Amino acid sequence: MDDIRLLVLDVDGTLTDGGLYLDATGNELKKFSVRDGAGLTLARTAGIKVMILTGRESEAVRRRAAELHLDWCVQNCKSKRAFLAGFLREQGLRREQVAYVGDDWNDLAAMELAGFVACPADAAELVRRRADYVSGRKGGEGAVRDAVEHLLAARGCLEQVIRDAFLADL
Repeated sequence: MDDIRLLVLDVDGTLTDGGLYLDATGNELKKFSVRDGAGLTLARTAGIKVMILTGRESEAVRRRAAELHLDWCVQNCKSKRAFLAGFLREQGLRREQVAYVGDDWNDLAAMELAGFVACPADAAELVRRRADYVSGRKGGEGAVRDAVEHLLAARGCLEQVIRDAFLADL
């Protein structure tokens, strides 16, 4: 886990609770956890680039990715594995440099390209069996932050990265 350079995230069921909320005018709403946002700040502070990779298209996702200054936000991706394989080739990244957090069957093929796989507690059974780390938290309730904390703790740098990201002014 010391060599992780890219964190790839699914959205629905991972960064959110998996619900699709539609208002009366057809706008799609999503609930994101502020805790996950803090975890992504930790990842970026530790030098890990972050990519959202989702099969759906949502303005809420684009906005959240921009707010968090994520490196890539790829939406409406019908083959996550094919896209990710090409992306990793272009970036010169090896499997052991990639972490993936997802929750459902459509993530399984892309997960094969990652050296470290995590998932929320409420992920599909096949995904939980494939994962190297199953968070104790559900999707949209801090599972991504938990996975990032696990990665950074395994590196032995979690406390330092927290200081660098959030306590630098003290």
